[in-house]
Amino acid sequence: MVNIEIPKHYTASPSSYSGTPHLTINREATIDLDSSNAFEGPEKLLEVWFSSSPADLPGAAGPTGLKAVSADTWKEMLDLVNCKVLSVIVSEHVDAYLLSESSMFVFPHKLVLKTCGTTTLLLGLPRILEIAALDAGFPHIAAQPTRGIAAQASTFRVFYSRKNFLYPDQQRAPHRSWRDEVRFLDKMFLGGSAYMIGKMNGEHWYLYITGPNALLTPPSTPDRERMDIMETQTKFISAPQHAPQQLMTAPNPEEAQDETLEILMTDLDERSARQFYLDDASAVAEGRYFQKAREARKNAIQSLGVIPEEKFSTASSLDGSTLLNSNGNTRAHSEADFDVFEQTSSDHSGSSSDDGLTFPEELTTEGHTLGTVVSESCGLADVYPTSKYPDARIDAYLFTPCGFSANGVIPAPGGAVNGTGKGSDGSNATHYFTVHVTPEPQCSYASFETNVPARQCGRETAEVVEHVVGIFKPGRFSVTIFEAKPTVDEASYGQAAKRSCRMDSIKGYRRVDRIVHDLDGYDLVFRYYERDDWKGGKPRLGEIGY
Repeated sequence: MVNIEIPKHYTASPSSYSGTPHLTINREATIDLDSSNAFEGPEKLLEVWFSSSPADLPGAAGPTGLKAVSADTWKEMLDLVNCKVLSVIVSEHVDAYLLSESSMFVFPHKLVLKTCGTTTLLLGLPRILEIAALDAGFPHIAAQPTRGIAAQASTFRVFYSRKNFLYPDQQRAPHRSWRDEVRFLDKMFLGGSAYMIGKMNGEHWYLYITGPNALLTPPSTPDRERMDIMETQTKFISAPQHAPQQLMTAPNPEEAQDETLEILMTDLDERSARQFYLDDASAVAEGRYFQKAREARKNAIQSLGVIPEEKFSTASSLDGSTLLNSNGNTRAHSEADFDVFEQTSSDHSGSSSDDGLTFPEELTTEGHTLGTVVSESCGLADVYPTSKYPDARIDAYLFTPCGFSANGVIPAPGGAVNGTGKGSDGSNATHYFTVHVTPEPQCSYASFETNVPARQCGRETAEVVEHVVGIFKPGRFSVTIFEAKPTVDEASYGQAAKRSCRMDSIKGYRRVDRIVHDLDGYDLVFRYYERDDWKGGKPRLGEIGY
C-alpha cells in the first residue's frame, strides 16, 4: 500500500521536528504489481531546472547538486505522488529511477519526473523544491513553519506537460483538469505561460513553462488570501506558426544542447501490443531459453564429443577394453573413437531434447528479467544499440498481467573526456530514454521519450521515430520535438528545413497536423500522424480542450 502521509521532516507538516523517514525497500514495491487498473496511459511530465547546467551549480550545491540527495529522500517524496521505486541505474551524470508508474531522472542541476495513471505528480513539486533547498544546497526561500510554509529552492526553469487524458474524470486533484493544474502552478511561480497545442476537438498537448530564473509566488498574506489571484490564460495554438528569423542571444551551452523528443502513441496494433503481455513474453522467453540451451549443448558436443583412443596412456580405456601392447602402442577398441556423450546424448550432432532443463521461475513471473527479454525481443534495445553505445544500460520491467516500463541511460560514445563531463563529440556525456506501455485494447497507449541529441546518435530524428512506431504500429501518434533555440544563422535554418521535410514523411503514416511555435528560448514542433490504413474513426478524446 502506498503511504500518502506527509513525511515527518517535511517542514510544511506540524510534525516536522520529530522522526526520520523510513520506507520499505525496493523489492517490496515489486510484489504483485497489477496493471489491471492502470487505465490512464498518457503521462504527466514535470521537468524542474535549478541551474542552467551542471557546471553552473551555486557553491553550496556543488559539485553533485541533486545527485547528493539520498534515494530514501526521493522515495518519500514519491509517496506524495503515489508511486514506488522499482530499481535505480546510478551513473556519473544521471540517476535513473524506474517507478511503479513511469520514471524519474535526477541530474545534478535538474529533475525529470514522469508518471501515469491517477498519480498526483504536482503534489510532489513543493517537496521537490524543499529537497533542493535543504538537501542539495540550492538558494532558497526560508521555511515559515508557523504558517505551514516549506522552504523552497529558486528555480531556473520549470516545464510541465501532458497529452489530453482519456479518462479525466478518474484523476485526483489537482489533475482533474488543465485549468486546475495551471492554477496550482500559478500559486507557485510568477509569470508562467500555459499553452494548448493541437485541435480542441482532436488530439492535443498541454504545456506550462516558466521563463529563465522564474520567481516563486510570494507567500500569501491574510488579505491576499481573500483576493482572487490572476490566473494564467492558456494560449491556444492550432494553426502553423513559424519562428521569426531574428538574432537571439546565444543560449547557455547546456541549454543549447537541450533537446527532447517525445512520441505518444494510441490505438496500438493488437498483435504488436501482445508483446507486452506476461503470458506472451514468457512464451518468447521459454523459446529463447531452450534454444540457447540446445545451442550450448551442441557446441559442447562439437568441441569435446570425440576423443581418439590413442591419446590414452592408461591400461584401460573409459570402457575398460583398451590395453597397451608390448611396444607401448594402444590396442584400440572395436570402434576407433569413443564418444564421451554416448550415454547422455540421443543425437551426437546436437541434441534437440530439453530433458533435464529447468525453465527459470523468473521467466514466468513479472519483473526485471522478463522486462529485459521484452526490451530485446521487441527491438527497443536496438534504438541506441550497444554496438555504438557500449556503456549503455537498460532497466526494464514487465507487469502482471500486462504493461511495460523501461529506462535507458546512454553515455555519449567515447564517454567523458578530459574531466569535462562531455563526450568525445562535445555533447553532454550521459542522456536517457524512457518507454512506457499500456497494451490493453480499450486504452492502448505507448510513449517514448529521449534527450539523446539527434547529432549524437548518427540517425535522423525521423529514423528514430520510424524505429519506435515500427515496434508498436499505432493507429495514430503525435511527435513533440522541444529544443533550445540555437543562434540563428542561414546554415542552421537550412538544416532545420531539411529535417522538417523528412519528418513529414514517416513510412506507413500520413501527417495530419504540424504546428511550430516559438517559445522563450525554445522551438517547439508538434506533429500528429495517422496510419495509412487506419479506419478507427475519430480519436478517443476523453478530455476536450477548454
